[in-house]
Amino acid sequence: MYSMSNSVYQINKGINQSIEFRGLKAQYIWYLGGGVIVLMILFAGMYIAGLPSFVCIGIIGISGTLLVLKIYKMSHKYGEFGMMKSLAKRQVPKAVKSQSRKVFMMQK
Repeated sequence: MYSMSNSVYQINKGINQSIEFRGLKAQYIWYLGGGVIVLMILFAGMYIAGLPSFVCIGIIGISGTLLVLKIYKMSHKYGEFGMMKSLAKRQVPKAVKSQSRKVFMMQK
């Protein structure tokens, strides 16, 4: 006789939620990754240009710290969609001005 054992499966309750990594939400992960790549290229450029390695490390270390702090601040302030909403809100005009009434006149 064949008996079936009960299987226990975990339910994925994170469906349709944004990606989060150590407190960074959604697009801010990509911003941090891009910033790190730019800092690596900047370090290579300064090192090739002949600056002492300790100076390069100091500049990149300070810049990297500021980058991480700024991106975490933006992530906590705006959240997943807040920055896009605030940028879109800036583009909406406060008022629409018209110099003539022709726009509102019915024409046949």
